[in-house]
Amino acid sequence: MILDHKQYDLFGKTLIRKIVLEPPFRFTFPLADYACFLYILKGDIQYNLDEEKVAVPVKHSLLLHCLDVSTEIGNPAPGSHNELVIVHFHPDILKEIYNRELPALLQPTQRKVSNQSRDVINNDFLIQKYMEGLLFYFENPSLVNEDILVLKLKEIVLLLSQTRNAEAVHVILSQLFSPAAYSFKQIIEANLFSHITLDELAQQTNMSLSSFKREFAKLYNDTPANYLKYKKLERAAELLRVSEERISDIAFSCGFHDLANFSKSFADTYKLSPTAYRLNGIAK
Repeated sequence: MILDHKQYDLFGKTLIRKIVLEPPFRFTFPLADYACFLYILKGDIQYNLDEEKVAVPVKHSLLLHCLDVSTEIGNPAPGSHNELVIVHFHPDILKEIYNRELPALLQPTQRKVSNQSRDVINNDFLIQKYMEGLLFYFENPSLVNEDILVLKLKEIVLLLSQTRNAEAVHVILSQLFSPAAYSFKQIIEANLFSHITLDELAQQTNMSLSSFKREFAKLYNDTPANYLKYKKLERAAELLRVSEERISDIAFSCGFHDLANFSKSFADTYKLSPTAYRLNGIAK
């Protein structure tokens, strides 16, 4: 149940909202071509992703691209009230306030193939201070005007570009200006040799981990761990044959975190150590 709801509009669209909710509740965002930044002021919430629940603690944030059909938050447990502030990122408003010269955070990225539409942003001191400033304006609505709202929107864009989650924020917000739906296989192929966890790879495909594993098995007839390890070792074997790179550099460039793990995995697969494999290739 919504106990209190205040909002400020900019150029005819909702920009900032402060909502007080009484658990248990489910709050669904409308399917729309904008992004939402949620800051949890009081009480933990859950983001529902397929059959999995992603916890978002108090003083943490959740950034969502609202074209995601799973855009729902909730708190099933009765108890104290939940309070959150939501900032909406409308692409037309962002273009207008930046005179169409978008900052780097909003410009399309060519480096990352991803359908990522959400990210939990950890407790960040600067964002906490930003929220304290917003609460001041909710308590003093007579001070709010268009210039203040434009300033606060630009400020949160700047702060998000400086968080530890800046890369994920870039991917999510840039989709507002260059929407591209990549295929599952495109995302897998683009991340074959990256140092990425299965959880992170599932997020890039915009799926829960369990849904990602099911889709992967359907398309590749293998588990993600087995397939990705095989492709990394296959690439490493090729580099051992054709390059003079150090073995440790090859291991890292193929997505292995340490040389010992790489050497063991390589020997288990090729029945030779990386050094012996290279020498054997040279001898031939």
